[in-house]
Amino acid sequence: MTFRRGRGGVKSGAHGVRRRRPGPGADYSANMSKQTTTEKQTAATTEKAEAPQKAAAATTKADKAKKAEKPKKPKKAEKAEKAENPKKPKKAEKPKKPKKAEKAAKRAKRPAVTAPADPRPVGFRLESGWSGQVTDLDPRATPGFTGSKSDGKALLSARAAALDELQERLYAAHHGRRDGRSVLLVVQGMDTSGKGGIMRHVVGGVDPQGVDLTAFKAPTAAEKRHDVLWRIRRRVPAPGMIGVFDRSHYEDVLIHRVHGWADAQEIRRRYTAINAFERELIDAGTVVVKVMLHISRQEQGERLKERLDRPDKHWKFSPADVDERGHWDDYMEAHTRALRATSTVGAPWTVIPADRKWYARIAVQQLLLDALEEIDPQWPSAQYDVQEQIRRLRETMD
Repeated sequence: MTFRRGRGGVKSGAHGVRRRRPGPGADYSANMSKQTTTEKQTAATTEKAEAPQKAAAATTKADKAKKAEKPKKPKKAEKAEKAENPKKPKKAEKPKKPKKAEKAAKRAKRPAVTAPADPRPVGFRLESGWSGQVTDLDPRATPGFTGSKSDGKALLSARAAALDELQERLYAAHHGRRDGRSVLLVVQGMDTSGKGGIMRHVVGGVDPQGVDLTAFKAPTAAEKRHDVLWRIRRRVPAPGMIGVFDRSHYEDVLIHRVHGWADAQEIRRRYTAINAFERELIDAGTVVVKVMLHISRQEQGERLKERLDRPDKHWKFSPADVDERGHWDDYMEAHTRALRATSTVGAPWTVIPADRKWYARIAVQQLLLDALEEIDPQWPSAQYDVQEQIRRLRETMD
């Protein structure tokens, strides 16, 4: 077999088959084919990777399209919906603590506690011929006064100065005289009714040298040998003085009736003697102020319990207090009978509701003010030449 070399390759002489030698064009085609395949694979991979993002973008566009298509609610419907579903109010921000100057300014703007204008806390006045029952009077009432507890305390403090001045004028004008004016305050009441508080907060607000206070206890053996008024007469106030009886001659018609230590006839005789005695005092220039501190049974029980609960009040408690409490109804009846028999024109009784201690104090204070204003004591005039004494005094001064 012979071969001929031709331009484009080698020819086979035997079969006439012409074979071409691969040239540069074949390599390029093969390379291009490989490149195209690679690009297709890369594009497929990229498209596969970007598919979720395209899907998400398509979803977002679809949502926007839906929202755009959703019709707006009319204003009335929106208002109705807001009314049905109100928004929760925002939490108020905590205010910053003001500075000292701001605090002082706020305190200055606060209204002061003041007592009502011209109050008349005078309790229940029993006129001559009264025929009621003590138990019909409310021990928690505040007759003549509509203020609060703080108002009552403010009133007590505000009027203390007026009471103090009147007492001093009484002492200055009538002390040492044989026929001068005076005041007698008689304070009756069950145990724990607040008699001690009256002494401290009302009577204690004036000059003690112008007060003669007597706390009557059970009579001694020597006192029992005399009439029931014998020891009482010895303690009546002198001119210019305020006499105070913490319990009094009325014990002899109250406890004696309850325990049967005196019969009904003797009790009536004592009523008559008491009324005559008080008329004598009035005729001598004494204003007689008689008050019964009216406490409820429930309130008394609570106050006795407090005395037992507090070691600093044990000294004020006596087992006899519980014993006497067992006679409560009898004591109310005894008080009723005594008030009916001895509430006179010149010396009427005043029942002071005592469940509220603050009220009882301002009511008794008011009664004392009324008594002193009735007397209207004036500062005594000088019994010497004032200008002459000023000249003499200057001569003694450097």
